[in-house]
Amino acid sequence: MKQARFEFESEGERIVGTLYLPQDSPVAALVTTGPLTSVKEQASGAYARAMATRGFAALAFDHRYFGESGGSPRQFENPAAKIEDIRAAASALDADERTEGLRLAAVGVCAGGGYMAEAVAEERRFEAFAGVAGVYSDAATTREWFGDRFDAAVLRAREAKERFDTTGEAEIIPAVAPDGGDVAMPLREAYEFYGTERGAVPNYVNGFAVQSHAYTLPFDAQLAAERIAAPTLVVHSEKALSPDLAHRFFANLSVPKSELWLTSRGQIDFYDDPNLIDPAADAIARFFTEALELSGPTG
Repeated sequence: MKQARFEFESEGERIVGTLYLPQDSPVAALVTTGPLTSVKEQASGAYARAMATRGFAALAFDHRYFGESGGSPRQFENPAAKIEDIRAAASALDADERTEGLRLAAVGVCAGGGYMAEAVAEERRFEAFAGVAGVYSDAATTREWFGDRFDAAVLRAREAKERFDTTGEAEIIPAVAPDGGDVAMPLREAYEFYGTERGAVPNYVNGFAVQSHAYTLPFDAQLAAERIAAPTLVVHSEKALSPDLAHRFFANLSVPKSELWLTSRGQIDFYDDPNLIDPAADAIARFFTEALELSGPTG
């Protein structure tokens, strides 16, 4: 496997990624995207590397506002912006001499599964899609889960955006903390990844722009299911986040589809545990090979 820095632009912002290439000629090109607040050295990179060893050219990148990429405010989680970044990544792969002419497919992990679902629904150049431990959010369900906190969180987010627009100062809270609290991801297992040496790579910032909630909370990935035209693979676990939403998303797909349900401790081990990454990547390679009618992955 080889790797190279890969830069492109998305709506005027510089995006920095890593392109992983197999030893032999790649059979197809993949765009990967990962969980909330994550960077390319974490889950998206883990799956890009795994797919490169299975014969695919695979791109992991820092979305705008995160990591090495441009954009302000920093740590701003905006599904629409991430979807546009994914589409820009597809264009960049189409234009690069190492990947031009290759069929395109997509892999999304955790929140990236939901974002990628919408990107694939909008961007018909993606001819196959795999979601791994995807969070296929439903706006009504999110509101039900949050209860009275939903409107308060959105109001706080809108006020934070107004302050940023006026002063240029963004309100930032931690993405994770040992005891939860006022954080983006209160799950203890999220802290055990992002807040420790296990997942807190140097390029990662433990922060979340509060104004993000004005965009993430109303985001509805379920709406993409009926609009997706590409064959789709759902990889999940009953112990991962929102398995009921994954089942519903899969049921609403009207394209050739397959599902793989693995056994996990929770959600986060899908990010770095070879016992989950390897069978997931094997299934994705097989599914993409059949869906794209390729001669077969190598490497």
